[in-house]
Amino acid sequence: MKIGFSFDVHPLVRGRKLVLGGIPIEHDKGLLGHSDGDVVLHALTDALLSAGGLPDIGTLFPDTDPAFKDRESSFFLLVALNKLHEKGYKVDQVDLTIVADEPKLSPYYVKMKKNLSRLLNLSEDRISLKARRTEGLIFQKDKPGIMCFALVVLTSL
Repeated sequence: MKIGFSFDVHPLVRGRKLVLGGIPIEHDKGLLGHSDGDVVLHALTDALLSAGGLPDIGTLFPDTDPAFKDRESSFFLLVALNKLHEKGYKVDQVDLTIVADEPKLSPYYVKMKKNLSRLLNLSEDRISLKARRTEGLIFQKDKPGIMCFALVVLTSL
């Protein structure tokens, strides 16, 4: 068994679509990033890479490479899963905590879990997904953002 942990954070800005867990979220702002800025898939990908003893997401997919500009983050996740499979590992369990004061995310949990289950080829009951608010203690009104923490467990194939 291998365990990996990571987190990702991006600011919310106007003029970008908001995507979390590979699902479009209705909001007037989106996450700033070189790719689609999906903090859920970025944190998850990095945790998987960490558990597998692989280089981090920024090393494998640098934001200086135009090939990754506006790329859907599911691409990074699928590459990481392939690398883990080649090393003889599979995903056994995922625990995700999204930290966001805006927007309210609970209406999207079911869609996000279904998409994560599909991407990971993992039963939904092996995926924990929840969101927490900071009540303005981390993200201020004039500097909003979204963060995600990811913990993963890998087992041998």
